[in-house]
Amino acid sequence: MFSSRTLSWLVAVWAVVLGTYALAPFVLHSGQSLTSFGDIVQCLVPLLANAGLLMNAGTPHWRRNVFWMLVAMSCTLWMIGQFQWTYYEVYLHKDLPDLYPGDITFFLRGVPMMAALALRPHLKRGELRLRFGYLDFALLLTWWVFLYVYAVLPWMYATPSAGQYHFGIVIVTNIQNTIIVLGLGVLWLRTRGAWRVVYAHLFGAAAMYMLASLMINVAIGDNLYKTGSMYDLPLIASFLWYGMAGWIASKLEKQLDAPTEGPDAERDQQRSETTWATRLAMTAVISLPIFAIYALKFSQDSPQVRDFRLLATVVAAVPLGFLVFLRQHLADNERVRLLEKSEQSIENLQRLQTQLVQSEKLISLGQLAAGAAHEINNPLTAILGYSDLLADDEALPEKSRTIAAKIRDQARRTKTLVGNLLSFARQVPPERALLDLNTVVSNAVQLRALDLRSGTTKVELQLESVLPGVRGDGNQLMQVFFNIVNNAVDAMESAHGGGTLTIKTVRDRASVVVLFSDTGPGIKEPHRVFDPFYTTKPVGKGTGLGLSICFGIIQEHAGKILCYNRQEGGAVFRVELPAVLAVLPTREAQLSGASSVQKPS
Repeated sequence: MFSSRTLSWLVAVWAVVLGTYALAPFVLHSGQSLTSFGDIVQCLVPLLANAGLLMNAGTPHWRRNVFWMLVAMSCTLWMIGQFQWTYYEVYLHKDLPDLYPGDITFFLRGVPMMAALALRPHLKRGELRLRFGYLDFALLLTWWVFLYVYAVLPWMYATPSAGQYHFGIVIVTNIQNTIIVLGLGVLWLRTRGAWRVVYAHLFGAAAMYMLASLMINVAIGDNLYKTGSMYDLPLIASFLWYGMAGWIASKLEKQLDAPTEGPDAERDQQRSETTWATRLAMTAVISLPIFAIYALKFSQDSPQVRDFRLLATVVAAVPLGFLVFLRQHLADNERVRLLEKSEQSIENLQRLQTQLVQSEKLISLGQLAAGAAHEINNPLTAILGYSDLLADDEALPEKSRTIAAKIRDQARRTKTLVGNLLSFARQVPPERALLDLNTVVSNAVQLRALDLRSGTTKVELQLESVLPGVRGDGNQLMQVFFNIVNNAVDAMESAHGGGTLTIKTVRDRASVVVLFSDTGPGIKEPHRVFDPFYTTKPVGKGTGLGLSICFGIIQEHAGKILCYNRQEGGAVFRVELPAVLAVLPTREAQLSGASSVQKPS
């Protein structure tokens, strides 16, 4: 896993730090120099631990970053407490008082560690819900502060007693350290792979710290502890181990992404998190009357201690109750939001089902129309042939030949429209060819012109005479243009009874741009028009799928489609497609490529 050189460096660092600290009592002897040396070293080793831990705080995984930052916060809190200790021993040259208020800082270092364990960063899940995470951390912090106040502070403020004070600190500290060690042990046994290695090292560091804390507290109670003595070696080793655990995790970053638990655990993780968070919140509130009953009925301590504990319980009930209520309120809002989202999803599914049924009907109708159009082609061919003969027959009068030429022109126009209908209804696999966008746009407008019953609706074409070709599927692009034209015409007719749609093609550097500008009412939310199921049409007239399909088609063609409102009114759709600059397409190539377009749904 690691090279022998790397392991040698790790062993060397451990040996130098621990060996130097172990030799200090023999070199400096007992006195102020040894105390100062011990305090300074104990201020520095948490920095070394944080240097290793925070190497993992810059990963793409948000929960993992929070986990390592919380572990580093635990070391930082201990370092702050050590700074206070150093202030007394190094700056003031005094021993700490027996009843030392700063002991709570050493105790609180376990709170972020327990919060880090609750994250379980080895699981694969989404982003952390910050509101609940903050509330859970606040609940945890409040309850542990209450436990410290309840068990320790009465012997400092109510009935001062150094013996009882140290006994209370040892009890609550050991409870906290035991919970942390057991939590890391469970994670170590339940995971596999790289995370198991990381948790094993964190478990070893936490167990070493628990042992060091117990030894130092017992030595303090027996008046045997001196800063810089051998009692500090396990403590220093625990912080070095924390730093090494962080360094190992940074080296195993890629392996940490591998699954660490079975599929059942991954599937149930979110439900388990919610359940345990709720249970812990409930336990925190229920524990308060239990502490109060113990102080009233079962405690053999003085009345001052009893009153202090009852007051602490009443005071703690206020923030704990508020946090539990707030958490429940946010949870209810979250459930309402999820319920509304579920209802919206069901509505979208129902609309999609209706659209699918309608699409099946349109497919059947399209097949009938395609068959009818195919049959119409046969007499049209005959009409074209005979009209050509009549128009070219010099024996006929000029008026008759002119009428025959008009019949021929209208028959050709009808044949072109029938061909476009056939290509529009035909379902063929996408086929990329060199296209002339001017022709594709013209064909789409001709199809829509069949349904322009209102004389007040006009479509103006401003097509650039020479455009670079684009490579794409003529069917799909015609579907996009037809859909945009159709939406613009519907919007203008529903708002003003008609209007003008201007379609312009231009060349913009290495792209060919098609602009659709209408004189309609515009769009309220242009940034949402390409979202699935978003529609501004009345119920029954639109499903909100057409433009989302158009967006996907343009994306497949490596292009862009944008929508915005004009200042003078109306909406603009801008379609950009990459140009093929090497060659200009021929009209025949485009016509062959434009023979396959699907009707927009």
